[in-house]
Amino acid sequence: MIKTTDLCDELGERARLLAPVFVDLGGKRDFQGQAVTVKCFEDNSRIKELSSQPGQGKVLVIDGGGSERCALFGDHIAEDLARNGWAGVLVYGHVRDKAVLQGLPLAIKALGVTPRKSVKRNEGQVGLSVTFAGQTIAASDWLYGDDDGVVVLDAPCS
Repeated sequence: MIKTTDLCDELGERARLLAPVFVDLGGKRDFQGQAVTVKCFEDNSRIKELSSQPGQGKVLVIDGGGSERCALFGDHIAEDLARNGWAGVLVYGHVRDKAVLQGLPLAIKALGVTPRKSVKRNEGQVGLSVTFAGQTIAASDWLYGDDDGVVVLDAPCS
């Protein structure tokens, strides 16, 4: 696993850093992989759909608008993501079922936790560029996350 500190040392400004607003909530603390982006607000319909698909070591990047009113996923979706081979999840929003998430072999970084579930209105978009925490993330970008933060790159680092 490539460390974010090493990426920053090697790449300088080409290593785009997300603002340090995320907390680690999964059983793993680090991830690296190509982004799959979802833009949704208080509706986890698209997240649920993606969680049942093969993740192939990718990172699910969820722009939930930073809402604190509900969780965009909990234990069931997280279990699906882990089972289907996703490397990690980055959530600009909140999740729930913290105790279960901490026991799963999945890296989850989110703004925090809240007990209320989201609604399902079949809304949300997959594959758009999303902007939060000071950076824009495209579906073709690569993410590297660990205890020190999250780095976004235009291409994989070898």
